[in-house]
Order: sequence, then structure tokens, then C-alpha cells
Amino acid sequence: MKKVVLITGGSSGIGKSIGEYLHNKGFIVYGTSRNPEKVPHSIFPLIALDVRNKESILSCVTEIVQNEGQLDVVINNAGVGITGPIEEIPTEEIRNNFETNLFGPIEVMKAVLPQMRNQKSGLIINITSIAGYMGLPYRGIYSASKGALELITEALRMEVKSIGIQITNVAPGDFATNIAAGRYHAPVIKGSAYEVPYGNTLKEMDSHVDSGSNPYEMAAAIHAIIQTKSPKVHYKVGAFMQKFSIVLKRILPDIIYEKMLMNHYKL
Repeated sequence: MKKVVLITGGSSGIGKSIGEYLHNKGFIVYGTSRNPEKVPHSIFPLIALDVRNKESILSCVTEIVQNEGQLDVVINNAGVGITGPIEEIPTEEIRNNFETNLFGPIEVMKAVLPQMRNQKSGLIINITSIAGYMGLPYRGIYSASKGALELITEALRMEVKSIGIQITNVAPGDFATNIAAGRYHAPVIKGSAYEVPYGNTLKEMDSHVDSGSNPYEMAAAIHAIIQTKSPKVHYKVGAFMQKFSIVLKRILPDIIYEKMLMNHYKL
């Protein structure tokens, strides 16, 4: 029997790549977008969904279950980037980031768990970020929202394991997608104490995305996880040095690791 997959944020970037890859492997794939009518040529169905809206999440899940009678894999991929000095980022933008990157995935999981519990099976894959393993300068809000999702996943994974539901995190590094275009950038303020260092860091971050890996590498990794009998708690997908930075954080004294990051960002 073909597995039914739901991917939030499936209209572009990593989500689209995962959806196309799994569709071509024979999975029944549903993606979501806040405005699916703007994506007329998707090779898999797109359902309207805003992860900040509980009703739209429930409506999407209900539609898929009514169509297919099952829901086997849920990939929490929808998310947004945010950059800026924490002091200068408007509080409403911080709240919006957490609504999308943390509370949205939580609501998606809460919506799909009853169906998976009835099936006594299911896999939830939360797309986090290597940035979620460390507090990065001028990306602190993004790091925090993704890091919080990592911890939520660790806890929920233990809560549902006995009823046959599996949950895992996949933390990507930099991939060549349009995430930079959709990211909220706090403006570089003339005369601000952060004007020069933040401006330089912003250019550095955008260059990393532009030169990032092919998102189909991420799609292949997701496919391999779905095929795995017992997925691990955490997966990291990206360039060697990005993944190695997590190892260094684990083994280096905090002050040394902080100096390493500050040197990298020229702070």
C-alpha cells in the first residue's frame, strides 16, 4: 500500500524538492501553501494551509484523511527566516517567527496525532536547522525557534513511542533555495551600534544560501529516513563543516566556541 505524505510548505524550496522526490518514488504526496492558486504547475496536490491558523490545519488534515483513509508521514517543513539585532527586531516579528517555526508545527502534530493513533502507526519529521543548535549572532530568534522545536520533538517522541508513532528531527544546513528572499530582515539602521557588523553578517548569510547544497540532497535524506525502520532522534544534513560545528560546540569550552563564532562572523 502506498504511503500518504503531508508536507507543509510544499510549494517551494526544500518542501517542493522533497515532495517531487517522494512523488517520483511512488508516494501519495500532498503539499501545502498559504496560496496554492499561485502555484499552478505543482506535480502533487497543494492544499491551502497557514500553520498559524488552527482551523486551516484541521481542514487540511481532514481533507487528506477523507481522500485517502490514512496519513502515514507528516513533514513539518513550513518555516520562515528572520535576521537582525535582537534589540532592533520588532516584537511582533519575533512573535510571528515563533508562531510559524514553533507553534505552527506543534499544532500540525496535535492535528495529525489522533489519526496516527487510530492507525497505530505514523512518522512525523520536523525540519529544524543546524542553526538551532547554537545561538548565532543576528540570527538569534531563528536559532531559538528552531532549537525549541528540536526539544519539543525529543519530548513528544518519548510520549508517543508506545503507541507506534515515530518522530524525528532533521536539521539542514545551507541549501540553495529562495529562503533568503522570504526571510524577515530587520533594516540596517544608519548610525546604529549594529550598522556595520549586522550589515556585513547579512551579506555573509545570503552568500551562504546562494552557494548552498542542492535541496534534492535533503529530499534523498528524507526518503531514506522514511524507509528506516527505527529513525534516530536527530539527523543533520549539510556541508561537513556545518555539521562539525555542532560537534565542536559539544566538546569545546563555551568561551572558545564563542570566540570561534565571533571570528567567523568577523565580530
